[in-house]
Amino acid sequence: MHTMNIGILAHVDAGKTSLAERILYDTKVIDELGRVDQGNTQMDAMELERKRGITIKASVVSFDLHGLKVNLIDTPGHADFIAEVERSLSVLDGVILVVSAVEGVQAQTKILFSVLKKMGLPMILFVNKIDRLGAQSEMAIEQIREKLTPNTFPLCQVEHAGTMHASVVESRFDWAANPDFMERCIELAAAHDERVLEAYVNGEAVTEEQVKETFGKQVRQANVYPVYFGSAMTGVGVSDLLAGVAQWFPVNEHADGEPLSGVVFKIEKEPSGEKIAYVRLFSGSLNMREQVKLQRKNEQGEFEARTCKIKKLYALINGKAVSAAKVTSGDLGKVWGLEDVRIGDVVGEQSHLIKHFSFAVPQMETRIETAEPSKDHLLYKALISLSEEDPLIQVMKDDVHQDLYIRIFGEVQKEVIEAALKEQYDLEVRFSETRTVCLEKPAGTGQAFEIIEEGDNPFYATVGFRVEPGLPGSGVAYRLEVELGSLPLPFHKAIKETVHQTLKQGLYGWEVTDIVVTLTHTGYFSPVSTAGDFRKLAPLVLMEALAQAGTDVYEPIHAFELTVPAAMMSKAIYKLSAIQAVVHETAMYNGLCLITGNISVAATESFKRSLHAFTQGEGFMLVEPAGFVRLHGDVPTRARTDYNPLNRNEYLLHVLRAY
Repeated sequence: MHTMNIGILAHVDAGKTSLAERILYDTKVIDELGRVDQGNTQMDAMELERKRGITIKASVVSFDLHGLKVNLIDTPGHADFIAEVERSLSVLDGVILVVSAVEGVQAQTKILFSVLKKMGLPMILFVNKIDRLGAQSEMAIEQIREKLTPNTFPLCQVEHAGTMHASVVESRFDWAANPDFMERCIELAAAHDERVLEAYVNGEAVTEEQVKETFGKQVRQANVYPVYFGSAMTGVGVSDLLAGVAQWFPVNEHADGEPLSGVVFKIEKEPSGEKIAYVRLFSGSLNMREQVKLQRKNEQGEFEARTCKIKKLYALINGKAVSAAKVTSGDLGKVWGLEDVRIGDVVGEQSHLIKHFSFAVPQMETRIETAEPSKDHLLYKALISLSEEDPLIQVMKDDVHQDLYIRIFGEVQKEVIEAALKEQYDLEVRFSETRTVCLEKPAGTGQAFEIIEEGDNPFYATVGFRVEPGLPGSGVAYRLEVELGSLPLPFHKAIKETVHQTLKQGLYGWEVTDIVVTLTHTGYFSPVSTAGDFRKLAPLVLMEALAQAGTDVYEPIHAFELTVPAAMMSKAIYKLSAIQAVVHETAMYNGLCLITGNISVAATESFKRSLHAFTQGEGFMLVEPAGFVRLHGDVPTRARTDYNPLNRNEYLLHVLRAY
């Protein structure tokens, strides 16, 4: 069977989940329509999703479209979950982008369109809610052409828009019936096809088949975009949309003999804790009880492989997951038995078809605690379990004070984590104020050492370090200026591991990076020295060397692309300068102004919130991580979560258990 994997994207409240419900109802996957406002939709499984009427986690369901198997992935539309969106997009063949006929193109629509365009994914635009009061189909098309792309062609016309009797009349590739429409189609086709362009310029006849063939090719190459109208609530226009999905999006055909190549894009957990991996196959097939290779990038960017056995295999068929002996290329499968599997793992061999997505690092953190202290021990286990399913959640534990911290992308993510902990683990939690995560880098060079039985060194170990600045982006470089044989290997390993652990907190409490640490002195007494002596002494010596060198604090920044109406350019630049954002370039096009530059992560969210107000909803901003910049003057500090080797007496009291 031929397969296709599609997604639905939209700004909040455009009707994305309602459209998914309507598609499942029309294709007889479900017998009753769910409603977002009533919290009984098929696609939104989390209680918070049902309560707030937004999609947080990508849901997957399959339906049959006249012999074509379509896997539908209903992805989030909220800005805080853009990483979840990008992860889901990497396995899709095409996307339905929903626009409301009432609210029109929103800032989030522009962001989603930009992401889809950069990824080169084919798109169909569906203008929803044509039956709602205030719906204007012509205005929606104008907005799409003005704010998203001029390369669109509506394939139906709306009658009685804005009333309960709203309907659509499908347009056909028929000159006689609609010559203006076909003229527009030929112009669009000519812009991307030299043969059609040459015939058009020379006044030669261009056949309907030529236009259809060219359009199909250009839609699949994401150069032009069909537009359909309808209402997810009444079902008007949805059958035309589904026909367009089958006509315009690329179809996967299974070929025998290809090597296995797939990617894990979603993970769920059984009540027992066993992981279920959702795999998109790009070639080859998965077979029950088969040994498969699982590959993952390590910290050095190299792929490491191991072998796992498939214990259980399910295929997605007509809204259900059913046991299967085999899942073939182009399809999705649920797999049990892939131990320690993570999102992004490659199943089988590498392939040029796999879009390797890199997860952005969360640059904000908050402390989290239970409302009932007696359940503190359960919270850490629950958070680790959630982080295994979702790489966007990063958990850190303060082993000294037993505090828990999580790294997040935005405030909405707090609410999601809170709801998941309550729903899945019956834990009520509260958060501290969110803060931006900074870095430290050495300002100069420092050196320190301690010798066995000299001075007030209480450990049976000799350790010396030199620290100095490393190259930008180099992280922590560890080098030896002593012979490898100067210590037993377990002692060398203990020192190296302790160096990396100690540099998680610098002079101001932030992680230290772009640093070269050189081991300059070593010594031990046999048989009394232990690895523990080196683990306890190394932090004291390393932090003394770092204190000599000094560190600078760096805050994270975003590179931004800000689009505002031309008349609001001056106000936008003024507001950016007020928060010390750096403007690089401005450019004018189609009555809009594109402003590019850098903005601190700490100021990004508040500026985005003000953007809607001062541009009357016309401005939108795209941001991506752009590294760090040095802070001057008073710098933010982070409370230490260790025994503080910067304070020798306090540190020794703890590690020598002198209390």
